[in-house]
Parts: sequence; structure tokens; C-alpha cells
Amino acid sequence: MATPIEVLVPDIGGFADVSVIDVLVKEGQQIDKETPLITIETEKAAMDVPAPAAGRILKLNLKNGDKVSQGSLILLLESLAAPEVAVPASASTAPATGIAPVPATATSVSATAPTTAPTTAPVPAAAPAAPLSVVRLAASIDEKTFSTAHASPAVRKFARELGANLGSVAGTGPKGRITQDDVKAHVKKILSTAVAPVSALPKVPVVDFSLFGPTEIKPLSRIQKISGLRLQASWINLPHVTQHDEADITELEVARTALKSKALQESVRLTPLAFIVRACLLALKEFPNFNSSLNPAGDSLVLKKYFNIGFAADTPNGLVVPVIANADRCSLYDIARALSSLSEKARAGKLTVAEMQGGSFTISSLGGIGGTAFTPIINAPEVAILGVSRSSYKAVYEKGTFVPRLMLPLSLSYDHRVIDGAAAARFVVFVAKALADVKDLL
Repeated sequence: MATPIEVLVPDIGGFADVSVIDVLVKEGQQIDKETPLITIETEKAAMDVPAPAAGRILKLNLKNGDKVSQGSLILLLESLAAPEVAVPASASTAPATGIAPVPATATSVSATAPTTAPTTAPVPAAAPAAPLSVVRLAASIDEKTFSTAHASPAVRKFARELGANLGSVAGTGPKGRITQDDVKAHVKKILSTAVAPVSALPKVPVVDFSLFGPTEIKPLSRIQKISGLRLQASWINLPHVTQHDEADITELEVARTALKSKALQESVRLTPLAFIVRACLLALKEFPNFNSSLNPAGDSLVLKKYFNIGFAADTPNGLVVPVIANADRCSLYDIARALSSLSEKARAGKLTVAEMQGGSFTISSLGGIGGTAFTPIINAPEVAILGVSRSSYKAVYEKGTFVPRLMLPLSLSYDHRVIDGAAAARFVVFVAKALADVKDLL
């Protein structure tokens, strides 16, 4: 029998320990190339992992509820065709992933990722090792003592992947040779002696609410748990300020109504949000600091030359932020199509990792629900987010008389480390003028 292929989890956008929510095949089953094998739920999206080749499943390594990362073993496959063999990275360039080498008895092939997701070279299958949350110690490796340590090439590669300094590892093998278990014990010792960070935030009082009346426990969805942590981190770490203004969209609404029938003929639902995206793109080009991120050291800005617009989408499981990539290259109708398509996928829980990454500016529109103003939380590491509330007719004084005008409330939250109040006010005024002068948005 030909050497079985180890089918591995492909690149899933850098996420680790994601849940297997469905195993779609069984042992002994004969499958075709691209047959879905498992469904995994990453941070905010579910995706199928397809088979890299046709063949018969010899052994399934996963079940519902298991946690996987890039490189985790899915199954062993008896291929019906010659597969492409994954070439492992050299020891000198191997990333510190904490994943052990592939046994010599099997060929490893990373299952093909969805075409919309970013792909990288396959990663070898995971052997019992330190968790993927291991602190990356590569910076502490002493190359001189590492090169002279008494260890086999496989152990050297394993240690480098974990970022462990072989010069500090005591060998227990024959003649003091360092084994893989010695490396694991060394890393485990470092982790066990690490001091957990102490939060400076005061604790919220713990209350037994059942003392005051009937209660019910309703677990948060996975999206709510993850979003909550990220929003809290953004609110704590970024000094938020919110600038409010109104845009006169009377003429915009007239133009949108006139274009509705033509848009429907092209299967496009033309909403006000498409115009707002266009107005924000003009503003971001005029004020490039709003399309940036602060570097980790906090001493310079990363100015982005691309314009990827995220928008908050309301779903049954919580809030997600799909991203319209290269929105500046899209027409008004293209933006409307993307808004509709991505919103639909978000509600169905079918967004890919790639469709939620790379945003440079975010819009949170509550206009379809209501409200007059709010303070949106910045989608870090971005530096600003525009909140949009429900438009309403107001009496506006023009040329000696009051006239009814359709006014749209805008709420811009910004990172005060990067943007000052005057720049924020100018940005919102620019967006408001762009929305009022609709011809520039068509």
C-alpha cells in the first residue's frame, strides 16, 4: 500500500485552537478532491476544509468539539493519485510555532484552504508538545551554545520551533544527549515560573442576583465573547473622543430614489450606506492620518496606501465586521453589491477569515434601527470609526426662511493619540459636505 497522506489543517488566518463544529466524512469513505472534510469555526466565521486529493480515508483524527490550529492532523488518506508533498521549512528559518516535525512514515499535505482565504506553505502535523500559547523565546537563543549542544538535527529543529535555547537544556539521553522530552521540560519550567500579569483595573462586585428574584442564565455566543474582549481592550487602550455632526442628505435621497429602478435592473439594492462609504473614501484620501495605525512602539504612524472599508453587520449571533477590500477601486454599484453580499454571508455565518481582515476604516450604521447619536468603539488597530444614526427631517433656516431638510447624524470616534479635535471636526465636516454634494459620489 502506498504511504498514507497526512491531511493537515491549512492556513486559517493565524487563529489557533479553533473549534471543529462538524466532521463531514467517516473512516473507510472514498472521497473526491475538494470534498469537504470538516467545518471549523474561526473567530467569527465558519468554513469547510476540503480534501487536497481523491482517495480513501484510512483514519479520522478529529471529532466534533475538538480544537485545531494550522498544521493539526485531520485524517490519513490513501491517495488515488500522486499528491504534492509539502516541503518543510529549513531549521534556520522555521517559525516558532511549537509544532513538532512530521514522522518519517507519512507524507504531509495541507488541505486546500478556500480560495478567498490567504494561504501559506503547509505546516507539519502536531505531536505532543508545549501548547501553542508558549511564549516565543527565539530572541533568547544563543546561537553559539545552540550550535554546540549535544542534540540530533530533529531535536534542534524542534527546539528552534519552540524558541528554546539548547545551551540551557540539560540532556538526559545517552552520554548527555538532549532529547525532545528534555526540550519540553525546559519550556514547561520557564512557563511555570512566569509571573501572571496583575490587572490594575478595579474588580466589579460579584452579586448573587437570585437573592432578589427569579433569574435565568443565557450563555453568550462565541462571537459575543470574542467581540467583548476586543471591544474592552480597545476602550481601555485607546483614548476615545467622539465628534458629532449632521449631514444634509436631501439631494442624496432624491438621487438615490431616481437610481433605484436602474439599480434593481442590475440586481443591486442601493442603500444610503453605499453613498456613505463613497464619502468616507474621499475623506480618507483628503485626511490620510485617518487611514493609518499607530505602530506598537507608539512613536510613528503606519500610513496605509490601500482603502479597505469595514462595516458593522448585525447578525443573530452578534456583531461582525466584514471588509470591502480596495473599496476605492469600486463603483457605487460595486460597493452596494459588496455590502449586500457580505451582509448576507455574515447573517449566515459564512464569512471567510479573509473577508474580515485588513480593514483600514470602519463604519457602524444604525440608521435602519434608530437613534440620534452614539459613541462607537474604535476597531483597533484602526484609529477612527464613523457611527451613523437614523436620518430625520428638520427645519433648517435658509435664505430667510425655514425649509424641511433630511439630516443624517454622524458620530466619529477617534484615537486622540493620533488625531486631535480640530482634525476630527474637519474630517466630519468634509464627509457631511461630500454627502450633501451627491454628484461627487456617483
